[in-house]
Amino acid sequence: MKLSVIIVNYNVKYFLEQALHSVRKACFGIDAEIFVVDNKSVDGSCEMIKRKFAEVTLIENNENTGFSKANNQAIKQAKGEFILLLNPDTVVEEDCFKKVIAFMQNTPNAGSVGVKMIDGSGNFLPESKRGLPTPDVAFYKISGLASLFPKSKRFGKYHLGYLDKNKTHVVDVLAGAFMMLRKSVLDKIGLLDEDYFMYGEDIDLSYRISKSGFKNYYFPETTIIHYKGESTKKTSVNFVFTFYRAMIIFANKHYSQKHASSFAAIINIAIYLRAASAIFARTLKMLWLPVLDFIFIVSTMLLLSRVYSIYKFDVLQAYSEKVVIINSIVYGLLWMFGLYLAGAYNKRKTFLSVVKGIAIGTLSIAVFYAFVDEGYRFSRALIVIGTGVSILLVFAERFFGHWIKSGKPNLSMSNNLRTIIVGNKLEVNRVQELLVKSKSKTEYLGFVSVADYTTKNDDHYLGEISQLNEISDLFKIEEIIFCSKDLGAAQIIEWMGRLMQKDILFKIVPEESLFIIGSNSKNAPGDFYTLDIHLSLSRPWEQQKKRVFDIVLSALLLPLSPLIILFVRNKMNFFSNLIKVLIGEKTWVGYSYSENIKLLPVIKQGVLSPAEKNKNINSITLQKLNFLYAKDYSLEKDLLIVMKGIRSLGN
Repeated sequence: MKLSVIIVNYNVKYFLEQALHSVRKACFGIDAEIFVVDNKSVDGSCEMIKRKFAEVTLIENNENTGFSKANNQAIKQAKGEFILLLNPDTVVEEDCFKKVIAFMQNTPNAGSVGVKMIDGSGNFLPESKRGLPTPDVAFYKISGLASLFPKSKRFGKYHLGYLDKNKTHVVDVLAGAFMMLRKSVLDKIGLLDEDYFMYGEDIDLSYRISKSGFKNYYFPETTIIHYKGESTKKTSVNFVFTFYRAMIIFANKHYSQKHASSFAAIINIAIYLRAASAIFARTLKMLWLPVLDFIFIVSTMLLLSRVYSIYKFDVLQAYSEKVVIINSIVYGLLWMFGLYLAGAYNKRKTFLSVVKGIAIGTLSIAVFYAFVDEGYRFSRALIVIGTGVSILLVFAERFFGHWIKSGKPNLSMSNNLRTIIVGNKLEVNRVQELLVKSKSKTEYLGFVSVADYTTKNDDHYLGEISQLNEISDLFKIEEIIFCSKDLGAAQIIEWMGRLMQKDILFKIVPEESLFIIGSNSKNAPGDFYTLDIHLSLSRPWEQQKKRVFDIVLSALLLPLSPLIILFVRNKMNFFSNLIKVLIGEKTWVGYSYSENIKLLPVIKQGVLSPAEKNKNINSITLQKLNFLYAKDYSLEKDLLIVMKGIRSLGN
């Protein structure tokens, strides 16, 4: 046999399908075999291969074994004179394999051959040819000198930018995205080093080929498309850490101790710089909307003060510039604080959250207004006008932002929820039909089977329940509907506990039920029955609100303590609790002790609990009270529990 093509796949079903179509055409007229090693994908890749590519030898792993180990599994079975390692997110030309095989046959010292790669936009990918990552080469790359002087023979060694990309060259390193190897050379030097889970194995293999007396050739007379990053998400922080760790493995294996230490130091600097860059980018993404709100609100108040002055007092500015600036900034901050508490910065923000947030801010401004000196006060009419204008402005920001992002106007500012159903096929079909009939705002992506599902070529089958965590990440799931006919309550609660940090809405559909009862519509029946059991306390912003409540309440209780101490039973412990809540060791309201607390969102030990007035209730009832507290958490609920349990603040 002439050629063995090996593709390692992990959750890139549609790219893999396209790659296999191109490989099928490129193998025409060649005695070839095709292997796909699947590392436990949950996107239906294996079912697609079985259905559409019968000629492919599929190796299904029960875990993600990594790139090197998966390739080695197929290499051990391969019969070809030449072995091609190919990424699943590639497209090869029809005559690609013939050209590369002909070149290798005419070049006896060619141990491996790589080709010219372009991305999905047609841009040349410089990693088509690379130099060895020595300490100086790594420094030039990390410092940016390689980017500034890409064609320099000194600074451009990483991507060998000084070599003509349209000419054949002997190079140090080829990319594992397309790497054709002579099987006899692999028999001599050994298979891929399995110390590399992902990344770095192509550098190691290229280096060992060179050391064995063979050459690595860059061959640009055929081109492939490599959708760089689609199969590996190369922009992620995880990629950076994995890639640079692989570089350190390579240095420790092939360099002297002195060079390996220098290399490791440079790489660690790169890791910290990249991590800092990622944190900065994430912070910027998180803060841009609050900053925009602040700019708009403050600018509006500055403008309104002038308009109001002209209208009311017939002067350009009736207030001093200092008062206008201070009040505009303070009011802006208080309105933003209200928006934060109301969830207007959350993923699922609504018009109601904007109105509620501005209202909370206005109440805070009223308190501020009552305590400041009269000379620093604005007109109350100006505050009322500012409130209305702020609501319109803040909502308009979100509305148009959503329009630009989604491409269509939507007053609710929300898209259909990306939804999966967990259950067995018959019940899943029933629930899916109910979703359609009720015109539910869901984007149904498929189902996860509870039992072993034999007909896995179903287009809607996503995987087994053991893979639910991975499936939710891969498909960016926003809502999971559990079929209680197929899953017990304990299993559902356990899965909710595992997934609660992912900001997913959970629903349960009881057997044979046809009406909807949700947390926002418990008094109105709908088209199908489902109990919305999203745990409010699983949301980070709700926990932040809870922490703010603890601090504010503690700050209020401290000056009032001479009065409150008269009512508290354990007086000394009250002051201890006050300090512990302030420093974050405790919270004013927490869970009642129960064995199943670990299944609920983690919060600090509480001074009070939802069961404060009912100490002698059984453990089942305690569990339910804790569950309801986490599900329907609100600041009002905490305040009510504190007010009712004021005598127990010294618990």
